[in-house]
Amino acid sequence: MDGQRKAGFGVSDGSETTTMARFCDLILRFVAMILTLAAAVVIGVDKQAKTVSLQLTAALPPLRIPVTARWHYSSAFVYFVVVNAIACSYAAFSLVLSAVNKGKGRRSFIRSAITVMDLLTVALLFSGFGAAAAVGVIGLKGNSHLNWNKICDVFGRFCGQGAASLLLSLLGATSFLSLAVLSALRLPRGSN
Repeated sequence: MDGQRKAGFGVSDGSETTTMARFCDLILRFVAMILTLAAAVVIGVDKQAKTVSLQLTAALPPLRIPVTARWHYSSAFVYFVVVNAIACSYAAFSLVLSAVNKGKGRRSFIRSAITVMDLLTVALLFSGFGAAAAVGVIGLKGNSHLNWNKICDVFGRFCGQGAASLLLSLLGATSFLSLAVLSALRLPRGSN
């Protein structure tokens, strides 16, 4: 059998694969924690102030009004921050559990619970991403049917920082999705 493994047939006793899978699991959890934390922080500090001109009538000079764009003015962005904070907290908690859990006996229940929670976290992160991205698209393009003007041409830094946060969160969600796939691949196979 050792000769088969050296020849490239991929036959091993399983301990090498299990160790590598646990290492990948821990790395992905750490990456997901960092990405979701960064996404929450980047949008959490997102604020931009501008002075805009408002023309009431052609006979009057334009009014110069200071306007500030903040993330907490939109409930979708608030939801996005909360979702990423929850995902980051869960990633830290599951990182500790995964590090101490060997997955044998009664502890295999913990591994199963972590897998289910990973899937729930993926769903939560994608829902937050969708909500924030929808508001971001309206900010970028506006909505002529509702007479909502685009704001990203005025608040460019605000929109850019929001887009960066969306990307970080999407990468975090992808990390959690990879964890779920890794867990599914590690499930015991039934005999035929």
